[in-house]
Amino acid sequence: MRDRLVEKLKRHDEKALEQIIDQESRFVASVIYNTAKGNLIKQDVEEVTADVFVTLWNNAEKVQEGRLRGYLGSIARTRALNKIKSLNNNTVLNIDDYDPEDDFSIADETEKKDIHRELREIIAEIEMPDRAILVRYYYYSQTLPQIADEMQLNLETVKSKLRRTREKIKAKLIERSYEI
Repeated sequence: MRDRLVEKLKRHDEKALEQIIDQESRFVASVIYNTAKGNLIKQDVEEVTADVFVTLWNNAEKVQEGRLRGYLGSIARTRALNKIKSLNNNTVLNIDDYDPEDDFSIADETEKKDIHRELREIIAEIEMPDRAILVRYYYYSQTLPQIADEMQLNLETVKSKLRRTREKIKAKLIERSYEI
């Protein structure tokens, strides 16, 4: 059904856009709301949601078959972060407020609490700027190019630092008897 709507949208069928908006606006708004983590008011979320669908309309040819939700989610996250940034150009990402418990889910609650505690300890031990890159990427959903630009680092440097940091975290978890 979605793929048919996308095909119609690519032919600039306004009714297809209306149907997609009806079906996906709650999903898009929830992605924006969750990405913003309370930094946007209701009107801002509505504005960004509308902007996502304008972007969809203007770039319908870029949507791949079976990938509408992924495309909308990606645009919604990016637009939400851009809106927060535009509202306050002095927005400071508080790296120390990062709590891995917000992001990880593991079936067993006891193990979940243990691994979260371990992750908090491990992440706290990571030196800057590696910790900032990790937190910006996983907690604030920034893209690697955004991180490189904002931290004034080479994109390849950011990629390698993130990869090495993940490897360090994995090694420390294994060292502490967690199966990864």
